[in-house]
Amino acid sequence: MKAQLLSEETGPGGLALVDVDDPTPGPDQVLVDIKSCGICFPDLLMTQGKYQLRPPLPFTPGTEVAGVVRTAPDGSSIKSGDRVMVASMIGGFAEQVVAHPMQLLPIPDAITFEEASAMGINFQTALFALKMRAQTAPGEIVGVLGSAGGVGIASIQVAKAMGAKVIAMVHRTGAEDMLRAAGADEVVQLADGWAARLKEFAPEGVDVMIDPVGGEVFDEALRQVAPDGRYVVVGFAAGGIPTVKLNRVLFRNIAVTGAAWGEYVRTHPQVPALLHDELVEMIDAGMRPPVNVTYALEDLPTALTDLAEGRVLGKAVVHIAD
Repeated sequence: MKAQLLSEETGPGGLALVDVDDPTPGPDQVLVDIKSCGICFPDLLMTQGKYQLRPPLPFTPGTEVAGVVRTAPDGSSIKSGDRVMVASMIGGFAEQVVAHPMQLLPIPDAITFEEASAMGINFQTALFALKMRAQTAPGEIVGVLGSAGGVGIASIQVAKAMGAKVIAMVHRTGAEDMLRAAGADEVVQLADGWAARLKEFAPEGVDVMIDPVGGEVFDEALRQVAPDGRYVVVGFAAGGIPTVKLNRVLFRNIAVTGAAWGEYVRTHPQVPALLHDELVEMIDAGMRPPVNVTYALEDLPTALTDLAEGRVLGKAVVHIAD
């Protein structure tokens, strides 16, 4: 089969599309024909050797798999022909992957393979952050930093499905139409004076701030959280890891909480299935994971470079097979 193989941790340039042996499933494993695989920051970080998981080289990255079951263990509830999402941290940028049945989630009938691969980690992370960590309530105001990225778009859509008002905050220009189409009620450009602009829509501040970015915007963003509000740290896409001045937390009576979905799942393996059930309900009600850019498997290095250099607005996926 064809697979993108990482032979050195030098970034996307360390990848090459090669022929490798077809994977052989063990007696308790499922073999999946991959149709699409989402592109996310963990994939990029793995190519650079900067992610907390560092598989031995060479390996095939790819975490957000959508495909069709080819074979399944006898007695399993998973059957050949099932459309499934695979929660696998590696192996997705290839034509096939093996997984344990517990790693599989059913793809809702209403969405395509590309939409399912766009759903993956981003929507699980968004619901985990908004519901389990921030306990967002209907009618609350949710601010989303990094809103033009994959986690940002997912957070907008999930927050709207939960009944919140959403303010999208974005550095990049040209994203407003996309953000409003995703459900943002207001869009604030992160330029000089952005905090005053935010106050026009949330005079007391936002109830929940979702931050997958970190970096230099953190201090000012923390000031924009309303009393009793929650600031949810999802990641550090901007590169810088900020520090918290606890006097602001104390005297404003706010909470700063982490939402590391992958780490949480390691100790709570039942959580993805529970979150997936809720996401399926949102899809049944009309939510659709957006696919903004599609690449071919041979163009994966370009896709990851585009992601690293901020050229991807929204969610990108790799199309692998019809």
